Amino acid sequence: MAKKPAAPTSAPQPASQAAKKPASKKSAKAAVVVGERVKPDTPPSVPSRQLDVFDNPAPGRDYVIQFQVPEFTCFCPLTGQPDFAHFTIDCIADKLCIELKSLKMYMWSYRNQGAFHEKVTNDILSDMVAAIQPRYLRITAKWYVRGGIYTNVVVEHRKKGWKPAPKVDLPSLGQETGLAG
Repeated sequence: MAKKPAAPTSAPQPASQAAKKPASKKSAKAAVVVGERVKPDTPPSVPSRQLDVFDNPAPGRDYVIQFQVPEFTCFCPLTGQPDFAHFTIDCIADKLCIELKSLKMYMWSYRNQGAFHEKVTNDILSDMVAAIQPRYLRITAKWYVRGGIYTNVVVEHRKKGWKPAPKVDLPSLGQETGLAG
C-alpha cells in the first residue's frame, strides 16, 4: 500500500506570492490560500432509498408526527424540466417511527428521477407505509406552478380497524395582554 504524503506544515502559497515579501509591517497581511474542494471518498450524506426506523417511544398513544419537506425536487418524465414541491407528511405511528435523516436522504433520492406528481406522491406513501406500518399517514404534496397550473396531491393510508380518537374542541379565548383598558 502506498504511503500518503505528509501534510504540509504551513499553508502553500501561489508561486507569484512565494517570492514576494511584505515591504513593511504595515502592509503585511495574512495570505489567502486558494485550494480546490475535492469530493471526499465517503461523503457525509448521499441520496438513499433506505428508510431507517426506530421504536415508537409512546406506542400506547395516538400523536401526530409532522414532517415538512419544502425543497422536494424531481423532474418531468416527458420534458425533463425540474419539478418542485412542498411536502407535508402527517403520521400517527404504531410500533415504529421513521428516522429523520434517512427520510431526508430518501426524499433527496428523487432529485434525478423523472416521475409524474401523482406517481411520486403515491410511491412515497407506499414506501413509508411498508417501512413502519403506521396507524395513519397522510401526504400533502403542493407542487409549484407548471404551465400556469399548481397541482396538489393528497394521499392517505389508514391501518385496517384503526379509528381516530374523537376531536376535542377547546373554547376559543382572546389573547390576554395583561394591560388594563
